Amino acid sequence: MDTGGLLVAGSRNRNEFVVINADDSGKPKSSQSRNGICEICGDDIEILAEENELFVACNECAFPVCRTCYEYERREGSQACPQCKTRYKRHKGSPRVEGDEEEDGADDIEHEFDFGGHYGDNKLGSFDSKLHSQISVGQSSSNGFGIAASIVPYTGASIQLLTYGEEVAEISPDHHALIVPENVGCGGQIVKSISSQSRPINPNKDISIYGYGTVAWKDRMDEWKRKKFDKIQKAQSGSGDAGGLDGCELDNPDLPMYDESRQQLSRKLPIPSSKISPYRIVIFLRLVILGFFFHYRLLNPVPDAYGLWLTSVICEIWFAISWILDQFPKWYPIERETYLDRLSLRYEKEGKPSELADIDIFVSTVDPMKEPPLITANTVLSILAVDYPVEKVSCYVSDDGAAMLTFEALSETSEFARKWVPFCKKFNIEPCAPEWYFVQRIDYLKDKIHPDFVRERRAMKREYEEFKVRINGLVAMAQKVPDEGWSLQDGTPWPGNNVRDHPGMIQVFLGHNGVLDEEGNELPRLVYVSREKRPGYDHHKKAGAMNALVRVSAVLSNAPYILNVDCDHYVNNSKALREAMCFLMDPLSGKKICYVQFPQRFDGIDRHDRYSNRNVVFFDINMKGLDGIQGPIYVGTGCIFRRQALYGYDAPAKEKPPGKTCNCWPKWCFLCCGSKRKNRKATQKQDKKKKTKQREASTQVHALETIKEEVRGVGSEKLPLVPREKLEKKFGQSPVFVASTLRENGGIAKFDLSDCLNEAVHVISCGYEDKTEWGKEVGWIYGSVTEDILTGFKMHCHGWRSVYCIPKRPAFKGSAPINLSDRLHQVLRWALGSVEIFLSKHCPIWYGYRGGLKWLERFSYINSVVYPWTSIPLVAYCSLPAICLLTEKFIVPEISIYASIVFMALFVSIAATCILEMQWGGVGIDDWWRNEQFWVIGGVSSHLFALVQGLLKVLGGVETNFTVTSKGGDDGEFSELYMFKWTSLLIPPMTLLILNIIGVVAGISNAITSGYQSWGPLFGKLFFACWVILHLYPFLKGMMGKQDRVPTIVVVWSILLASICSLLWVRVNPFLGKYDGPVLEVCGLDCQ
Repeated sequence: MDTGGLLVAGSRNRNEFVVINADDSGKPKSSQSRNGICEICGDDIEILAEENELFVACNECAFPVCRTCYEYERREGSQACPQCKTRYKRHKGSPRVEGDEEEDGADDIEHEFDFGGHYGDNKLGSFDSKLHSQISVGQSSSNGFGIAASIVPYTGASIQLLTYGEEVAEISPDHHALIVPENVGCGGQIVKSISSQSRPINPNKDISIYGYGTVAWKDRMDEWKRKKFDKIQKAQSGSGDAGGLDGCELDNPDLPMYDESRQQLSRKLPIPSSKISPYRIVIFLRLVILGFFFHYRLLNPVPDAYGLWLTSVICEIWFAISWILDQFPKWYPIERETYLDRLSLRYEKEGKPSELADIDIFVSTVDPMKEPPLITANTVLSILAVDYPVEKVSCYVSDDGAAMLTFEALSETSEFARKWVPFCKKFNIEPCAPEWYFVQRIDYLKDKIHPDFVRERRAMKREYEEFKVRINGLVAMAQKVPDEGWSLQDGTPWPGNNVRDHPGMIQVFLGHNGVLDEEGNELPRLVYVSREKRPGYDHHKKAGAMNALVRVSAVLSNAPYILNVDCDHYVNNSKALREAMCFLMDPLSGKKICYVQFPQRFDGIDRHDRYSNRNVVFFDINMKGLDGIQGPIYVGTGCIFRRQALYGYDAPAKEKPPGKTCNCWPKWCFLCCGSKRKNRKATQKQDKKKKTKQREASTQVHALETIKEEVRGVGSEKLPLVPREKLEKKFGQSPVFVASTLRENGGIAKFDLSDCLNEAVHVISCGYEDKTEWGKEVGWIYGSVTEDILTGFKMHCHGWRSVYCIPKRPAFKGSAPINLSDRLHQVLRWALGSVEIFLSKHCPIWYGYRGGLKWLERFSYINSVVYPWTSIPLVAYCSLPAICLLTEKFIVPEISIYASIVFMALFVSIAATCILEMQWGGVGIDDWWRNEQFWVIGGVSSHLFALVQGLLKVLGGVETNFTVTSKGGDDGEFSELYMFKWTSLLIPPMTLLILNIIGVVAGISNAITSGYQSWGPLFGKLFFACWVILHLYPFLKGMMGKQDRVPTIVVVWSILLASICSLLWVRVNPFLGKYDGPVLEVCGLDCQ
C-alpha cells in the first residue's frame, strides 16, 4: 500500500486508519520519467548490446540517466543518484573511481583505468592494475610535472624496485616501493616525453630526500595520523567550552589545528574591559548607596503620615530585590562569532556528500482567522528555501485547529514552492519569504549579475501575486461554513469538521515519490500534522502540539536537531541553520549545548515603537548577560534544540582532572584539622551518591536488559542496551519511536511508507501520553501557558548549557501585535505563565538544587517568575504621588543635607548603570526609555490581572482561556496601531493617570493660594507625580486615536478643565476647615 502524497487520518484507540485522496489537483505532481530519455541532459539512453535493454544507472530507483551523465557524475560529481542519493555502483565498461575498490563483483579489466575517455581495446595485466592502485599519476594530458605528453600503446617494460632488488630487514617483500619508468604513464601506457629532466638517485642516501618513500613509511604516517585522531576524539569527549582541555592542551602542537577545517567553528567575544569594568564598579557603588538609602529611610519615619511612609518603604525594598535579581545575571555579558567557511570545510568536502546534521523544523498554528494562511505560507516557503542541503531539511506544520483552510493553503504552498525555491537558490534571494522580499524598499539589483535576473524576478512576482489571489480566495470561501461541514474534492467529509473531536491527520506534501522542483532538483520534506483530539482529554495547548511533532518527526525523519518557529516568524537569513550548526556541531564545545537561541526581530512596527514591541533591552542586554553564565532562556520561537536534550537526558558528564597534592608541609600541620577534612570528604561522598542516584532517573542504563522484541530493521545496529519497560514508561508504547530515542545522531530504519504513517498516526493519538513522562521530564514541559521558560529551565537543571547567536543579518523576523489591547493581552499571557510556574513545584526558588543549574542563572529564572508580583507594589507606589498631593503629606520628612546627598547619589548611580548598559549592549536611549515606559504600563495592568487569574486558577481551580495573539494582516501601514479596542486591562492605568493628573492640578492650585512658602514641599510631590505621568504617556497616546500629535480640541479642553478644577479647588478646598473670613480688630479710627 503506497500512501505517498495522500492524506492519512486515523485513531489507534478506535482502530481506524483511513487513506484519503485529498487533493489530486492541488498537490505537486511527480516528475514522470520519459521512456528512454535522460532526465539530466535530455539525450537518448543507450541500449546495451548484451542485454538488449536500456542502460540503468541506479539499481535502487532506476532514475533515467544516460551513460555519459552517469560517468560524468561518478568522475566529477557526488557519485550518487540525483533522486535517491544512493552511491552509483560501477557498471561493466565504465572506468573505476575512488571508492570502487570497496565494492564486490567481477572485475572489468578492459576499461578499469580509462580515466578521461576510452582508448580502444587495450588490455592490461594484473601487475599494471596493482601498480596503478598504489601509485597516483596524472589523469589528464599533463602528467603533473609540467611535461606535455602523448600516449601510445604500451608493449611492456621492466619496472624496478626502489631498493634495486636488495633485501631490507625492516621491509617485507610485498612492501617494496616501485619506481615508475619515465616513459610509463597512467594505466601502464607509454608516455613519450617531449622534454624531461631525470634526477639520479644515490642508493647510499636516504630516499626520503628525493620525495619517495616506502610502504613502511606510509604505515608510520598512518600511525601518526591515528594518534592525532585519538587526541581529537579525546578532546571531543570532554565537556565545557574548552571541550575538557585546559589551555596547555589546546596549544599542543600535536593537535592538527594547522588546518582551518580543524579549528573551532565559533568563539566568544568578551565585552571590552573599557566598557564592562566601569559598569561593574557602578553596580558595586549602587549597592553601597542602596545601603545608605535604606539606612536613612528606616531610621527616619514620618509620624503624621506613617501609613504612607511604611507603604513606600515596603515598595522600595521590593524594587531593590527585583533589581538585584535582574542586575547580577548581567555580570558576565559576552558576544559570539561564527565561522561558516570552517563549517563548510569540515562537513562539506568537495566531491563527497554533505556531512551536516539533519534538521526537523516545526511550525505551529491554531486559528487561521487570527493567524492568516498567507503569513503561514510565507514562513513555510522561507524554510523550504534555506541554504542547507535539501535532503537534510524536513518541515512539519502543526495545525492544532484541524482547519481545512490551513490544509488547502498548505497544498497551494507546496505547489508554489516548486517555483519559488529554485528561484531563491539560483539568485541567492534574501529574505526567502516572498511577501517580505517583494515589498522591501531596497535596490534589488545590488550584487545581482545574472542576465536573466530581472526577467525571472518579474515572472516570479506575477506568479506570487496569482498565488496570493488563490490563498485569498480560500480565505473568503472559509468565511461561511456549510451546514454539512467541509468536504474534500472527492466528496469525502473533512475529518476535522469537529475541532474538539477528530482523528489524527498526516499529509506528506513534498519529499516523497520523486517530487522535484521545476528545475529537476529535490525539495525538502513538507508534512502536515493535526493531532487527534477527543472530549475528556487534556491536550495541553501549544506544548502538547509540539510534543506531538517531536514524536511524528522521530518516526518519519528523526533528525538530531529541531528548530521551532511560530507561524509568523519567517527565515530572514538563509544561513541561519548553518549559524546554529557552528555551535551544535563544534567537536570541542558542541556536546553540552542543548539549544541555540536567536533573538526575536520584528517587521511592521512603527518607527517610535510606542509599546516596546521590539523588546530590545531584553534581547540585546539581558540575553547577552545570560550567555556568559549558562546560556539564554528559551523564548518560544527561533530556537534550535538538540533532540536528546528534549528527551530529558542529562548533559555529558564533565571529567574532572586529578586533584593536585602538595607534600611540602609536614603531616603534623594537618593533625588539628584532620577530623574536619574527614567529615568534609564524607559529606562530599554522600552528596555525590545522591546526585548520581538522581541522575540515574533520566540517563540511559546500559547492559541491564535487552529489548526482547527488536524493531524491524533496527536489530542489526549497535544500540545501547536499555530496559524496555523503563523506556516504554518514559516514552510511550511505540517500539519505533522508542528505538529512535536511542539514536544520538538521528536517522531512521528503512520502513515502508505505509508502516511509518501508521506508526506516526499512533504517536499523535490523544491517549498516547497517558502514564508516561511526556510533559513532565520529556519534551515541552506542561503546567504553564509559557511552556518555553519551563522547558529551558528543566534543560539547564540537567546540566546543559545554551548559546545565544546574533548573526549580522537577523535570522528570523516576525510580526508583533502593535495595537495596545493586543499587546497588553500578549503580556498578560506571559505573566500568567510566570505566575503558574511560581505556584508550581518547578519554581526555581526551590526546584533543581542538586542539578547543574548555576546560581546566577537561577537568579535570572527567579526573576522571570517573580516579576508579576511587582505589580502590587508598583500600583501602590504610582498611587502615592496623587495621595500626597491631595492630603498635603509626603513619604519623607524634611530633607537634610545628608538625605539630599544620598538621594542624588542614588539617582546618579541609576542613570550611570543605564548609560553603561546601553553602551555595551548597543541599545539606543529611545529603545531604553520605551522599555521603561511599558514596564510601568504592563506592570499596573497585565501583570496585575495575571496575578489575580493565576491565584484563581491554582488556588480556586478557575480555568482561563488561552487567547491567540492576532498576527498582522491589514493592508494599511500601522493601521492597527491606532485601533481602539476596549478591554478591562485599560482600567488600572487609566485610573492612575487620571488620579495623578487631578493630584497635580490640586497641588498647584493649593500652592497658588497658600503662598510662596508652600512651593518648596510641593516640588518633590510634583516630581513624583510627573514621573508616573511620563511613564504612562504612551498609554495616553493610545487612548487618543490615530493623530500623530495631541489633537487641538484635546489641548483646549484640557486647559479649560484644568482652569475649572483649579477654581473649584480654591473655592472648596476639602482638606481644610471652613474659613469664615478675616477677624476684624478695632483700630480706634472712626471710618465714618
